[in-house]
Amino acid sequence: MTSHYVDIQLRPDPDFPAGQLMGALFSKLHRRLVALDASAIGVSFPAHRLQPRDIGNRLRIHATPTDLDSLMATAWLGGMREYAEIGEVAPAPADASHRTVSRRQFKTNAERLRRRRMRRHNESEATVLERIPDSVEQRVSLPFVQIRSTSTGQRFSLFIEHGPVQPNPEPGQFNTYGLSRGATIPWF
Repeated sequence: MTSHYVDIQLRPDPDFPAGQLMGALFSKLHRRLVALDASAIGVSFPAHRLQPRDIGNRLRIHATPTDLDSLMATAWLGGMREYAEIGEVAPAPADASHRTVSRRQFKTNAERLRRRRMRRHNESEATVLERIPDSVEQRVSLPFVQIRSTSTGQRFSLFIEHGPVQPNPEPGQFNTYGLSRGATIPWF
């Protein structure tokens, strides 16, 4: 159960926007969670906003005290320490609500989808234009972090959705981004 947390608050920096710093911080955490093969560590972004869309400047990591102590004892933060205030492991408030924090994927670029289909299915441009009209593109209003794929090296936007607030926790596992469609984290 994710009964404890650690807050990492990004400091304002004149050279780097908060979104860029959050992407770097989140990428480091993701790499560490992959190395640990962790499935019991969740994340949330308590300062996120939908209007205007912003992931915020605070990353909250949720887990048991043992898992948080183990994570924070490693050098995963590296050079990010100079850009952040790192809190202590603390218990979540007993009266906290709960919510899921998950990844949402969208079809945001019809041209990219067409090129991909042409490569994968060896279809002509005319055929792909019929199958993938411009109308498949979706406008996204969720906050995101920009990270680099460890497998392809390409940058992409990882859209984050904070689910509805609910009174009771739901147990479950988190992926290597610290996200889950079913498991909840305390929300306060």
